[in-house]
Amino acid sequence: MVSHDLPVVSRITKASVGEPYIALILALDLGVVRSLCNQVADADLPEASPQTLSVWQADPKWLGPLTRYAELTGNTMDTQVLGPSILREIHYRLLLSPIGGMLRRMMTADSHANRIAKAIQMLRNEFRTSISMAELADWAGMSTSSFHTHFKAFTSTTPLQYQKDFCLIAARTLLVQDGRSVTDTAYAVGYESPTHFSRDYSKKFGLPPSLEGGQTD
Repeated sequence: MVSHDLPVVSRITKASVGEPYIALILALDLGVVRSLCNQVADADLPEASPQTLSVWQADPKWLGPLTRYAELTGNTMDTQVLGPSILREIHYRLLLSPIGGMLRRMMTADSHANRIAKAIQMLRNEFRTSISMAELADWAGMSTSSFHTHFKAFTSTTPLQYQKDFCLIAARTLLVQDGRSVTDTAYAVGYESPTHFSRDYSKKFGLPPSLEGGQTD
């Protein structure tokens, strides 16, 4: 489960025709989570940890409703009638799971988790421009030192590195999917120097942007 947007790149390391890789992405409804949090407020649940991404072995109690929800695909009436109740059960099972603390933490209006999420959204919206640590901290309503500490605790990186990684991932999309040239891509994601861009890109992805399929400058 991922509670905050992270600038990460993933790849499938094991898959075959006989054993294909299958994944399902489910966007959680924070309104449903908030409603359920009020109902389970008195339950003895694990404390929330400052994690943003967590992996755990799902148990049958959670896989059951998830499977039923996936089986609704293609049946409009079943989806309309049964979908909301099954989704609510999925959210409930997640709240009671070992990583449920991540969700409960997000429901606290003035929590550090929400403040960091607010700063992350600003970084993603304004990734082409230079944003100082003081500006981000002010936007999040935190002191600079507290903001830096909590940002790194939640994302395992610094705000500056987060912005750089997000820029480079956006650049890869422009190169690979849109076929943009290296120079155009560098300027499009906020770099002032294509040479500097190429150096950072090679360091992150292990190959120069000129080999990613974009147009020749």
